[in-house]
Amino acid sequence: MMKFSILIANYNNGRFFRACYDSIIAQKYDYWEVVILDDASTDNSLEIIREIIGEDSRFKIYQNDINSGVGITKSKLIELATGDICGFVDPDDAITPDALQSSIEVFKKNKGVVLTYSKFVKCDENLNPVEVSTAAMQVLSNSPYFFNCPVHIVHFVAFRKNIYEQTAKMDSSLRIAEDQDLYLKMYEKGKVQFINEANYLYRIHSGGISQHDNKPKSREYFAKVIFNAMKRRNLKTINGKPVPETYDHPKEIYDLLEYQNSITFRIKKKILISFQKLFG
Repeated sequence: MMKFSILIANYNNGRFFRACYDSIIAQKYDYWEVVILDDASTDNSLEIIREIIGEDSRFKIYQNDINSGVGITKSKLIELATGDICGFVDPDDAITPDALQSSIEVFKKNKGVVLTYSKFVKCDENLNPVEVSTAAMQVLSNSPYFFNCPVHIVHFVAFRKNIYEQTAKMDSSLRIAEDQDLYLKMYEKGKVQFINEANYLYRIHSGGISQHDNKPKSREYFAKVIFNAMKRRNLKTINGKPVPETYDHPKEIYDLLEYQNSITFRIKKKILISFQKLFG
């Protein structure tokens, strides 16, 4: 049986953890562990989390000595995981009962798949569903020009740990876009498969990291992640335009990918994805 490691990076989100915990306990697939790493929270998060978990040995809690940021924390979480498959769940979010099962079924069926992802539900502060995001969809596998921009690989993401170990691993210096860095590195190692289910409940609240006024910063970090992927793949040109030798400005990187927004490119991409689905 495949063991699933649910990885939780916590910082001051203990007050939301009950819903996250309940959703994990309700999983149809029951061979899992939960690894929680607290990034030096300044509130009573750890106390709340420990009280909720009680004596359940499937949950393991660790602490950073100092606040280290999401890149370092998530990198450590993967190292601490003992499962075959890993997936991140934020402590203020939740997953549906089918989330683990649906992912595991794909990995068992197709050894070439290194990463799975699904749709997610945008929820209000109380985790009441608002709408299902339309961003997630099957992407083309094995393309040196895929950079998840626009973003199609979203929550709930799961990946093979043994394949992750073969990558350069997550860039722990990143404080934003660390997930995109992980996805692109995993993408380079095999097939990625979209699961057409909304398996992740994403809570939108004022304290959420991604809801802060950091969109320009996020865009900049993502551009660096894309540039690093271009370099890893030894790309000299993209659509006839030269890839810069060094990273200077996010606009330079996004301009290189502008052609992917054209109708012609989108139609061609859909045809290629259909062929991959048929002939795999």
